[in-house]
Amino acid sequence: MPSDPDLALRGRLIRGLGALREMLPGSFVERQRSCGKANCRCADGQHLHTQYQLSVFAEGKLKTFNVPPQAAEEVQQRVDLHRRFQEAAARIAQLNLRRWLSEKEAQGKAPEKP
Repeated sequence: MPSDPDLALRGRLIRGLGALREMLPGSFVERQRSCGKANCRCADGQHLHTQYQLSVFAEGKLKTFNVPPQAAEEVQQRVDLHRRFQEAAARIAQLNLRRWLSEKEAQGKAPEKP
């Protein structure tokens, strides 16, 4: 077990990421909308339908994909996993920078050899 708390934290962050192969990029969106049918319950504007979407920036464009209601919870969890991955990666990078700066500073203070 590393004695350096930054190394220990970095290891915990990496182990805590779980099944990265399941993550999805983008944003999960839940919308309320009318379907456009004149005789539908949503025509009054009060009893709208719920629609789930995954919005992803891909190939230089924003793309939106409809998500079936039965898959909505799973897709949201997979998008959340990607967000947690990004947060953990940023934290790990900050830890690595802090360690590198400390090592650089320690090398600068070391006595020079003649």
